[in-house]
Amino acid sequence: MSHRSDTRAAGTDAHAAGTHAADTHAIVLLTAGQIRDRAGDGLAALLVDAVDGGASVGFLAPLEAAEAAAWWRAVADESERGDREVWACAGHDGRLSGVITLVRPSLPNQRHRAEISKLLVHRDARGRGLGRRLLAAAERAAADEGRTLLVLDTETGSAAEGLYRRAGWTRGGTIPGYALDPAGVPRPTTYYYKPLDPGAAGAGARPMAPADA
Repeated sequence: MSHRSDTRAAGTDAHAAGTHAADTHAIVLLTAGQIRDRAGDGLAALLVDAVDGGASVGFLAPLEAAEAAAWWRAVADESERGDREVWACAGHDGRLSGVITLVRPSLPNQRHRAEISKLLVHRDARGRGLGRRLLAAAERAAADEGRTLLVLDTETGSAAEGLYRRAGWTRGGTIPGYALDPAGVPRPTTYYYKPLDPGAAGAGARPMAPADA
């Protein structure tokens, strides 16, 4: 796997009680068109903020907004093909505070599983439980479509590891020097997995209405 999940991108959100401020945000499923529309706006800002904050999410610092937007436009293409889904956390004003993606493998012997990638919560919105809510939305959606296993990888020792463990994820193992951090320093990566019970699937996130986009 090379998509990378969050590291410090979830930050102190992993320790949040997550009830008061999180209630003012909705978890919404973005269409491919909405991803393109927000690529140069809220989505790019989330990715740039994560890299600026030291998160190992596939990019080196400094990450230019144009490069971040181009990556999200490529994600929109993946969404259109059905290869990836994107959920965002939006406030009443439509501003995006967090995002998570679910990547579907294309090979026939991998279609029972999916990968969590790019769990990002803006530093201004941490401590509200948004990371946990985004993760739960992606897990429910994967179970809804019959997936029985989820996987992800994250920088070893990151705050996000606590979030995953509390959400029932199991540590699979660590690879030294697997990915560079934003400063270009090799860091270890830890893999996690979580079995799913499709029979226990519930309602997932609501689609984003045109007025929300």
